[in-house]
Amino acid sequence: MTTGFSSFALGGGATQKQRISYFYDEDVGNYNYGLGHPMKPHRVRMCHSLVTNYGLYKKMDVIRPKRASARQMTRFHNDEYVDFLYRLTPDMVGGEGMSESTKHLFNLGDDCPVFDGLFEFCSISAGGSIAAANKLTRGESDIAINWAGGLHHAKKTEASGFCYINDIVLAILELLRYHQRVLYIDIDIHHGDGVEEAFYTTDRVMTASFHMTEFFPGTGKLEETGIGKGKNYAVNVPLQKGMDDWSYQNLFEPIIKHIMEWYRPGAVVLQCGADSLAGDKLGCFNLSMKGHANCVAYVKSFGVPMIVVGGGGYTIRNVARAWTFETAVLLNEQLPEQLPYNPYFEYYGPEFRLDVPANNMKNDNTPEDLNNLKAQIIENLRHIPCAPSVQMQEVPRDYTSSDDEDEDVDYDTRISRRLADSRIVPDSELSDSEDEDGRRNIHDANGSIRSSSPAVGSSRAGRATASSALHNFAGSPSAGNSSPNILQNRKAGSVAPSDTAPSKGSSAQGDWGQAGSTKSTKTTSNASNANINAAARRGRAVTAASQRPQSTK
Repeated sequence: MTTGFSSFALGGGATQKQRISYFYDEDVGNYNYGLGHPMKPHRVRMCHSLVTNYGLYKKMDVIRPKRASARQMTRFHNDEYVDFLYRLTPDMVGGEGMSESTKHLFNLGDDCPVFDGLFEFCSISAGGSIAAANKLTRGESDIAINWAGGLHHAKKTEASGFCYINDIVLAILELLRYHQRVLYIDIDIHHGDGVEEAFYTTDRVMTASFHMTEFFPGTGKLEETGIGKGKNYAVNVPLQKGMDDWSYQNLFEPIIKHIMEWYRPGAVVLQCGADSLAGDKLGCFNLSMKGHANCVAYVKSFGVPMIVVGGGGYTIRNVARAWTFETAVLLNEQLPEQLPYNPYFEYYGPEFRLDVPANNMKNDNTPEDLNNLKAQIIENLRHIPCAPSVQMQEVPRDYTSSDDEDEDVDYDTRISRRLADSRIVPDSELSDSEDEDGRRNIHDANGSIRSSSPAVGSSRAGRATASSALHNFAGSPSAGNSSPNILQNRKAGSVAPSDTAPSKGSSAQGDWGQAGSTKSTKTTSNASNANINAAARRGRAVTAASQRPQSTK
């Protein structure tokens, strides 16, 4: 049956160019839920490989996001639950580290197993969605993509349905700091219960979920529309198995059109679970790749800032195909059906084509049932006010990485280069202050640096020994002279060190001679230098050997 998809939905058509950001962490494919588990994070790496080999990365900003911290996760999740995930290891399962009651408390088991690197996997997924939201709120992108996100089942205090941390809720909370209203759309075959539950009592977030009825997690009935201020702001579209492209399009587009025109969201989050595709291991819909992508194209056509995340999908070769194709749709690019060679090329045999066709599965959704369902949903939407407003208030400050700078620091672990660079204070931020005791660097007529302090030691640290050693190194004529003439000593061939901390790798006392020495056309003899350095390291007066007449070249 002809679907009537627009050329734009297939990756063509002329539209206004939009700025697109693509978030990807190469480590996401390293994690494994366990042997025989249907959830495969490796599918995100396969998708990225296709995106790269098709050359799509050249047309968008590819960003490796900062991983979410435990503190960021607690913006939605319970502190005790996040702390538990942070400390959880496979060794704790079945041992003294975790009782059966604890496993039940946090809903860990076959669906949500404990695997190595679980918290890091969650931080990658959540970090990408939070970074995508921040990219939109700063006005730097119109569309942000995070295929590692979309874990919509996770609850505030427990895991559920292969999901541990709800990255979608965390991203929406970021968007709500700047936008009065946010729309969440879910085209996963499973009901997006975790996101709906989080915003079930508010009118600032509308959730619209298109899912199979009487399927995991068993929620998402038509009459579940929210409570309190959130009444009628939860839209559930329960469907029967065998849903095909034509039926899906004729239901999805009218409902979304009505919501967009009536609710007028400031931003949209679209969850693109690929388990609604035909042939999925756990799903039983019959959507083709192009039918699935038509939803992405239609939401994009409204021109509202949008975050696109992944979700379910358990036939991983089809997941990679679909998300690659939808990336091209967002970029408004046409892709050849013949797949380019890539490291996972053998996964796509025997056809090796960018296509997921529908099959001959029977559609249990009759046109009459779909029309009645659509009419009931639109009737529910008429009970909500047009574009509910929010009281104006000051926007909360942006989250910065410095907020977690001292969180769980392990001083026995080598820090990353990026973190080390972030701790370097720029020279422009240094200034004289009261604790410098009036000392400052002064440039002489020749442009050289000398110190205005009579004692060039480290008075700030209060080290008398180091101060004495540095004082002698500055070039005192004799060991007993307490007020050396630095300029006169400079003429003799030595240079006084600037009043700064020792160089990296040197001790506060032992390497003052090296820290203060500079290149000069006039140098002291080797014997004199050796004696001076030795005296500086010992922190006492220069020996008699260093007082011998200096020779210059």
